[in-house]
Amino acid sequence: MKRTKKNSKSKKLWLKIPLVIILLLVLGVGVYAYSVYHNAKETVNNKMHDPVDAIDPDVTKKKVKATEPLNILLLGIDQRSNDKGRSDALIVLSLDPANDKMQLISIPRDTRTTIIGKGFADKINHAYAYGGSDMSVATVENFLDIDLDYYVRMNMEGLQELVDQLGTISVNNEIAWNDGKYDFTTGPVEMDGDKTMHFVRMRKQDPNGDFGRTKRQRQVIEGIVNKGASVGSVGKINGVIDILGHNMATNLDFDDMKKLLRGYKDTRKNIVSYQMKGSGTYIKTNGKDIYYLVVPDEEISKVHGMISGNGQ
Repeated sequence: MKRTKKNSKSKKLWLKIPLVIILLLVLGVGVYAYSVYHNAKETVNNKMHDPVDAIDPDVTKKKVKATEPLNILLLGIDQRSNDKGRSDALIVLSLDPANDKMQLISIPRDTRTTIIGKGFADKINHAYAYGGSDMSVATVENFLDIDLDYYVRMNMEGLQELVDQLGTISVNNEIAWNDGKYDFTTGPVEMDGDKTMHFVRMRKQDPNGDFGRTKRQRQVIEGIVNKGASVGSVGKINGVIDILGHNMATNLDFDDMKKLLRGYKDTRKNIVSYQMKGSGTYIKTNGKDIYYLVVPDEEISKVHGMISGNGQ
């Protein structure tokens, strides 16, 4: 039907939040001023557009034209020199225009699953290291038994630049901590790019560990979406476009983005977040005990239903 360890504790864990939805919303503010429109079109089509074999563009374009629900894979890449990188953030963004609903489902990076194109089980975030965005898309589709219509990947450095370009973002922080540089209190927190990176990187002081970190990733996405939707300066819009052009890749072209803007922009009115659950265990792999998160079939079925519109 479908397009058939613990990891390094480096402080560069993830957080490169891709967000095509931000671009879609930002382009809606003064987009028809020629300079902005032209810059956006050139950047998207010549710098960002990167199709993958796992997604049939003709099928997706028909769904967009009919304003049907869409699924977008967001990949946050920790890419270093001489290393292709791994997708330390994997989020399925589902857009339901009929109900003005946006759903963000995080897939833990240590999740053990079959890597499509390799034929063996490994951590789901390794799919990107093995075969880039194409293999990541195919692997997530197989894991959740869904079709993905688009993907967006963004480098870590781009997140910080993006928040700084927007000015600041605001999130509702649920636990208090101090990381030696910033004091994070409970309640609303205003953050620039650097503080945002500290917010999403923290793990050791969070009683929920990596699960708490992925929740903060989704909070930051929501903060960026909300701030991006209110940006009214042409200078900021051009700045956002340039940052995304240097840090983001997607199979969306400019016409796709315009159609999403028109038919799907209200989906941000109702944002639902969910974190896939599983149990951590060590499995001997190539003679080494490697940490994996094993997600039970019942959880996979639940998330499949949520994405397919059959969830509770």
